[in-house]
Amino acid sequence: MIEIYHVPGTRSVRVIWLCEELGVRYEKIDVDFSPEFRASAEWRALNPVGKIPVMRDGDMTIFESGAMVEYILDKYGKERLRPAPGTSESGVYMQWCWFAEATFARPLGEMVNHRRAFAADEQVPAVVEEMADRARLCIAALDQALESQAYLCGPDFTAADIMTGYSLMLARRFDLMDEKYPNVLAYWHRLSARPAFEKATA
Repeated sequence: MIEIYHVPGTRSVRVIWLCEELGVRYEKIDVDFSPEFRASAEWRALNPVGKIPVMRDGDMTIFESGAMVEYILDKYGKERLRPAPGTSESGVYMQWCWFAEATFARPLGEMVNHRRAFAADEQVPAVVEEMADRARLCIAALDQALESQAYLCGPDFTAADIMTGYSLMLARRFDLMDEKYPNVLAYWHRLSARPAFEKATA
C-alpha cells in the first residue's frame, strides 16, 4: 500500500486527493512539522531538504509532490485523469502541471517562507507585495484560460486541476482570490466541492 507522509495544508494534499479520485488505497502517516523534526537525521533520510511530503510504495521513496502525482498515474491511473502521452492535449496538460508548481506556487511559497523566517518587525512589505503581484499574475492567467471551459484541459477534470487546486489553496490563505477573477472563483468552487478534495483536506 502507498504510504503518504502528511501534514495538513501542505503539498501532500495533492497526493491524497489524487488517490481519492482514483480509488487507490493509501496509508496517511502524520508528520511532526516542527523545524526540529524536519531537520532531524530521521526525516532527512526520507527528504534531504526536510520538506513535506514523502511517499513510499514498496521499496520506492520519492519526495516531490508532482513526481508522486505522475508516478501514481503511471502505475495506478489506468489512463484516467490525464490525456494520452504524446498528444497535443498532453502538452497542454503538462504545461498546467508545471505551471502550478514552478510558476504559481513559487511566489506563494516564498511568501510563506518569508513570514516563517522573519519576525513581524523584520519582514519587508515591499518584498511580500512583489511576490503577491507575481501570484496575482498567475491567477489572471488561469482566469483567462478558464473563460470558456470548466477545467484547465477542457471540459474534463484532470490531475492538472489537482496540481493547480493546491496552489489556489495557498493563494486563498493570502486573500489573493477575489471578484476580479470570476472564472477562477467558479473553478475553485468546482474543485473544492469534489468529494475527493473534501476527504483530502478534512
